[in-house]
This record gives sequence, structure tokens and C-alpha cells, in this order.
Amino acid sequence: MTKPDFPGEHDYSLLGENHVRAYRESGGEVGYIWNGAPTLLLTTTGRRSGLPRTIPIIYGRVGADHLLVASRGGAPKHPHWYLNLQADPEAEIQVRREILQVTARTAAEDEKPRLWKIMTGLWPNYDVYQARTDRIIPVVVLSPR
Repeated sequence: MTKPDFPGEHDYSLLGENHVRAYRESGGEVGYIWNGAPTLLLTTTGRRSGLPRTIPIIYGRVGADHLLVASRGGAPKHPHWYLNLQADPEAEIQVRREILQVTARTAAEDEKPRLWKIMTGLWPNYDVYQARTDRIIPVVVLSPR
């Protein structure tokens, strides 16, 4: 696993399903802070399968809303979780022990710069990811239902 494009030591031993399992089993005691950034568990409905899909992801906050960045590391295509939310914006998040039902929307063009700044404050690599792709990387706003 390569190191991120910004300085500092980072641990990539907790990834994917292992991250989800450890987070759920510990109520976020393990996995909430990942490489210095807060994470939540996002559960979407698979747009093709109709099955629940859960991922750990870095998040930020604005009031009652949670913010996510659909970066996929700067890949040319949107991440699957973002496509799932476009098909069905109703989702569930777990923040530590708290489980919330949320509705997702893509941040509007006029609000995105302010939200992007919040997110790059948590994970500076988002700017690097945006530089890697011609795709406009969305910021997703999750509002409690």
C-alpha cells in the first residue's frame, strides 16, 4: 500500500470489511479515527443488487449534516457508493455507537467550496485526488431524516 501524498505516518492495516467489522463490533472504539481523520460507516442500497452495502468513510460535519467526498482516490469514475446514493438517496450511517437514517444530496455548486474546505481540513489528499482526474469530485451532504 502506498503512503498518502502528504507528510506523516499513516496506518493502512484497517481497511474495507475489516474496518467495518471492527467499527461495528467496538461501537467505533476501533476504527472511528483512521489515520487522524474521523470515519463513519455508510450503508447504501446497491443499485443493481438491492442489497445493503457498507463502507467506512471519512466524514465532516456542518450542523446536523454529515459530509462525505466521493473521491475514489481521483479515479476517473465515481465510487459505487455515490452511484448507489444517486439511485436511492435514503441511507444509514453509524457514527461511533449512534445509528442514523439520512437522506443524501450532492452539494450545490455555490456551497461546495465551503464544504470542500472543511473536508480538505480533515484529509488534505482530497485536493491531490481532484488534481488526478477531470471528473468533478462531489461533496455529499447527508441530512438526518
